[in-house]
Amino acid sequence: MRVLFAALSERSHLYPMVPLAWAMTAAGHEVRMVNAPSLTGLVTGTGLVSAPVGRDHGLHQAMKLAPETQDQDFANWSRLGPGEVDWPALRDRYESSVRYGFSPYNDPVVDDMAALAQSWQPDLVVRDPLCYAGAIAARACDAVHVRLLWCADVYGRARQTYLGLMGQVPPEERVDPLADWLDERGAPFGVSCDEELIHGQYTLDTTPPSLRPPTTLPSLSMRYVPYNGDAVWWQWLREAPERPRVCLTLGTSNTEAYGGDYVSVSDILGALAPLDIEVVAALLPQQREALADIPANVRAVDDVALHTLLPSCSAVIHHGGWGTYATALINAVPQLTLCTSVADLEWRGRSLERAGAGITVHHSEVTADLVLRHTLQILDDPGFAAAAQRLRDESAAMPSPRDMVATLEQLVAER
Repeated sequence: MRVLFAALSERSHLYPMVPLAWAMTAAGHEVRMVNAPSLTGLVTGTGLVSAPVGRDHGLHQAMKLAPETQDQDFANWSRLGPGEVDWPALRDRYESSVRYGFSPYNDPVVDDMAALAQSWQPDLVVRDPLCYAGAIAARACDAVHVRLLWCADVYGRARQTYLGLMGQVPPEERVDPLADWLDERGAPFGVSCDEELIHGQYTLDTTPPSLRPPTTLPSLSMRYVPYNGDAVWWQWLREAPERPRVCLTLGTSNTEAYGGDYVSVSDILGALAPLDIEVVAALLPQQREALADIPANVRAVDDVALHTLLPSCSAVIHHGGWGTYATALINAVPQLTLCTSVADLEWRGRSLERAGAGITVHHSEVTADLVLRHTLQILDDPGFAAAAQRLRDESAAMPSPRDMVATLEQLVAER
């Protein structure tokens, strides 16, 4: 069958799709990764076939000019469950998100993506939860349509809350910015918005079930398999560390998009310098070059893939990004998360705390002393490692991307 994968024009949204796309390709299916032009090299670098459409968004330039927007309230989707938000607040959240997030990402590609789908006629469209252009493309060609999550499904949870609250207000006050925008974008292709368009017929969820928000949406569990781009298993990674190894990473996508980090790498390394541990600082070249002094217990690297490093670590200190979080989960690594509140970061951080496998701190509260205390807490309390092991076992019990191929084939055949 023909399978179209659609992600937002961000590396962090593309990479979680690669293992399933590989699995579909290996099973003999015809796979295309539809993307904005700037992602073409990244897609072809995975060994998959790129289908460039539309034009690139200009959000990164705006992000660099206004780095404070990485922590705006409208981008926080973690506290939007029943009883956590009122109608005006959630209505405003959708209005702002459509204007400043969903629309700028999707509008540049939606027309060409839908036209490509109508021409190529895929049987299945797999899209990330915020790539609504992929949803319109799927409906335009009547393909089976699934969301592949790179997050906890806070977006599905918020939508269900929204519908419940909207039913409680007078009809003249009911507005639906998301549906109105999707109706407008889908109209040239005869597509109108409904809840199946927003959520797909099914959701592929790679979060362990115990860490998921409650939902009534049809979902299928699939084990997270990391893809980090170019990867080398260096000699030093093949040797067991002589001391507890702690990884520090502030990710790549956030740093590149905003032109800097929201916590200080040098302050964190200075705080950890007195400890009898090995700190591996996995950095971008510009982050590494900005370090004036590197403590003796620090190995600063800019050429290591996390899935080759984290299996040897006793803890990871990071920014909350999905790739780091999920790779740590499947390797039973306790996590200290220093994050903003964007997307689902708060939900994932708090759910790790509830499970006993991590600690989360909002970046505005981060100090060197706090990082030191929490790192020692994680390393000294065996309960963190035990909880992380339980989450790894829960993840390992989920079907692999290869296993999911047969399930998706059956869903397409049934519909």
